[in-house]
Parts: sequence; structure tokens; C-alpha cells
Amino acid sequence: MHPAFAAAPVNPAELSELAALIRGGASLLVIESHDEPHAANLFRELQRSLHRPLLRWSASRGLYWVDRDRPLAASLRDPSTALVHLGQREDAPIVLLMDFHPYLDDPVVVRTLREIARAGAERRGATLVMVSTELELPPELARMARRFELHPPGADALEAMVRDEAARWGGRHRGAGARICEKTLERLINNLAGLTMKDARRLARNAIHDDGVLDDGDLQSLMQAKFELLDPDGLLNFELETARFGDVAGMPNLKRWLDLRSGVFASAEPPPGLEPPRGMLLLGVQGCGKSLAARAAAGLFGVPLLHLDFGALFNRYHGESERNLRESLRAAEQLAPCVMWIDEIEKGLASSDSDGGTSKRMLGTFLTWLAEHRSRVFVAATANDISALPPELMRKGRFDEVFFVDLPDAATRREVLSIHLARRELKPQLFPLDELAAASEGFSGAELEHVVVSALYVAHAEGQPLGIDHLKAELARTRPLSVLRREDIEALRGWASERAAPA
Repeated sequence: MHPAFAAAPVNPAELSELAALIRGGASLLVIESHDEPHAANLFRELQRSLHRPLLRWSASRGLYWVDRDRPLAASLRDPSTALVHLGQREDAPIVLLMDFHPYLDDPVVVRTLREIARAGAERRGATLVMVSTELELPPELARMARRFELHPPGADALEAMVRDEAARWGGRHRGAGARICEKTLERLINNLAGLTMKDARRLARNAIHDDGVLDDGDLQSLMQAKFELLDPDGLLNFELETARFGDVAGMPNLKRWLDLRSGVFASAEPPPGLEPPRGMLLLGVQGCGKSLAARAAAGLFGVPLLHLDFGALFNRYHGESERNLRESLRAAEQLAPCVMWIDEIEKGLASSDSDGGTSKRMLGTFLTWLAEHRSRVFVAATANDISALPPELMRKGRFDEVFFVDLPDAATRREVLSIHLARRELKPQLFPLDELAAASEGFSGAELEHVVVSALYVAHAEGQPLGIDHLKAELARTRPLSVLRREDIEALRGWASERAAPA
């Protein structure tokens, strides 16, 4: 047997879907995938139920019988000759054309493919299946072809594979098998979703075989390896460090909203009547923790954090920006479950007539995806300037919820100061935080952090420990944004009072 056809489990639903396509008369199929063995095994299984010959063509081996692993005539290695032969056969074979895309520049090849596909649709003729990692058909064939998406392995198959790898480790080390944390196993299976079985096994093997233990310490490196494996061309950034909600002061409504949805998002099969949460839009004053909250959502859900920079997607060539966006969204779906963080979304989607309509097309592409995607990609978008947001983005149903992140109140300012003092190995209980919170009305979280850092520099220059006088002096020297842009912030608050939920 050819190594590409090594035995592998077949998903019954996937097999049924493919069989229905072929029985329905599809005579030209396209499968875009790196998982060639998966496609081959699927058709081997299908052959048994359809009782039709199965042939395979590749540039290296020509045309040969799959079940017998026996080549036909040597002349059939030539693609044009092989197609002529297939068009003359009367036994209605299913033919896998492996990496056939380089020959689609030849008009004779395209015409022959078209004639075979038409004959197959009109009578019992050959069914051609083009299998390539990437394949764009010429217009003459595009309307005739049907695309088939290979199903990734399910949770049960992935769990069986991981346990098999744990047992193999035990066999090599003459033990009972690698130790598996069951909670980690559930998260691991979640994060292997969307990969081929071959790639999933390789990542699981790396996680297990380094020390014979599968625990939370393996997840971060595995998620990064998955991101690098899928290679989204640098249009997405994988954030190694997510935040914790312990680092986020205030926002009780947002925290509760996310906490209520975390279990459903983590579940591979949501409870009846519920779908995984799709996303949130955080509006508010600059420096008040919107980006930190978006990052903390990934930490709460226990999934990778991806950063999509809309500015990096724009390209001067017509259509390239939209293509970049589609590829980024497709990569995020492959990396699901994940949180996709879009910072200052208004800068990427603000409608403009000065860019030849690119912004409007980008907006249309993004809105369509928001409405139609069913993958576990949670979108956490932030915006500072509501006037620049397209009205279509704000319509109900685009995001699950729109939150307004206001300037922190006294209790939140106290919490922010405590967090930033503790982060710098200072003891918050030694400082009069209530007094400092009262003196810092109108300060954002970012401005309070700046006060702590600047006061530390002054204390260091004086050779003294940080004291209350240093902090008060920095508060007095700082003019917060709420003072510098009072009118804008008041207008923002007025808009949000009727259109957004308080965070």
C-alpha cells in the first residue's frame, strides 16, 4: 500500500456528505487541504459503498489503481494523455488528481477536464477529484466544480489519539503511561480542534514526550505551536501573555457578563438553545482599561489571544486588503477556540471615499463574517472615537453586547493604585489609598499608573522610599484627559448613556 493511504478513522457524517455529492451527479470535485492522507482514506472507504474503481494520478507515479497499488501504462504519467484515457473509460472510475493545479494553464487540459466533467454529469462517467493544498480553477471549470471541505477530527477521535500517545510514552519507558491531568486534557482537545489528525498528534506527542506529563504547563507552548503551524502570513499576532481579571480594576458588569458565558464558550458542544458568545465592543475614554479587559477575556476563557491590526491589512493593490482580511479571519477560525482582539477598530473600518472604496469593502467583508461565522472566535473590539464608527457596525446583532468603559470612580481608583503599587513590590496597605483616590478624581487608569511610575523616579532620584508626598506631587502636576478634553468626554458619556451597557 502506498504510504499516503495508511489506515485512518473515517468520520461517518463526512463520508455520508461526500457520498451524497457523488450520487447527486457531482463529476468535478475540489478539495483544498494539506491532509492528503485524510482525503485518500475517505475515498478508499467510499469506494466500498459505491462499488466503483478508484484511481489516483500524480506527476511522480502517473495513473494507478489505488486498491492494488499497481500503475497503468507508463505513458499515462503525462497529464494530457491521462485525461484522454480517463475520458474513454466506461467503468465510471473515481479519480484522485493529486496536485494537478500547475497544469490548469494549458487550454487543452482545461478543455479535456471540462468535457470529462460534463460527460460524467450527463451519464455514468468518471468523477474527477482534484486534491491540492491551494487551487484556483479557471472560469471554464469554476461553475462546474463542487468544493468539499474535509472535516477535522472530532473530540472523541482527538481524545483517543492523546491517550494513545500517553500509552506509547509508557511503552517506551516501561511504565504505565504518561500522567494526564483530565482538566488539561479537555482544554488540550479544545485547542487541537481544527487541525489535521497528523498535526494534532505531532503537537500532542511533543507535549507528552518531553517529560511524560500532560498538564497546564504544556498548553501555552502547544497553542503557540498551533499558531505557527497554521502560518497566517503574519497578518495576525499571537499574544503569548494574556491578562487576568485580577489585573483589571472595576468593570463589575463586564466581568459578570463574561463569567456567565465562559463555560458555554469552553464547551465543544454548547447546551441546547445556546450558541457560543460571538463578541463584544468596548467603547470609552482612553486609558481606562478597554484593551486590558479584552486581553483578560482570553485569560478567563483559557484560550489563545490573537491580535488583528487592521492597519497592517491595507494594501495599495486593488482587492488585496479585502483578501488579507479574509485570510486573517479564516486563520482565526482555524485557531478557534480563541479570542480575537481588535484594538481601535474605528481606525480600520472608518468609511472613507478617499481610498477608492477599500474601507467600505473591508467593512462589508467584516460585517458579513460577523453575521455568518459559527466558529468559536470571540471578537473583543475596542474603540475610542464613536464618531468614526460606521453606523452599520453599531447595529444590534453585530456584537453580543456594547459596553461603555467610563472614567474610574473612587473605589476603582483605589483598586488601580493598589494594583500598580503591588506590581512594583510596594505594600499598598502602607499608603493612604482613600486619600489618594479622592485626590485623583477624573484620572484614568493609565494616568494613575503614570503617577505611580513618575513618583517612583522622583523618589529614586532623591534617594528616598516612595511616600505619600511624592504621589500627591505627581497628581498635582498631571492634567488628566478629562480636563484637557472635557467637552469630548461629556459628549461621549451622553451618547453612551442610552446606547451602551456600563462596564
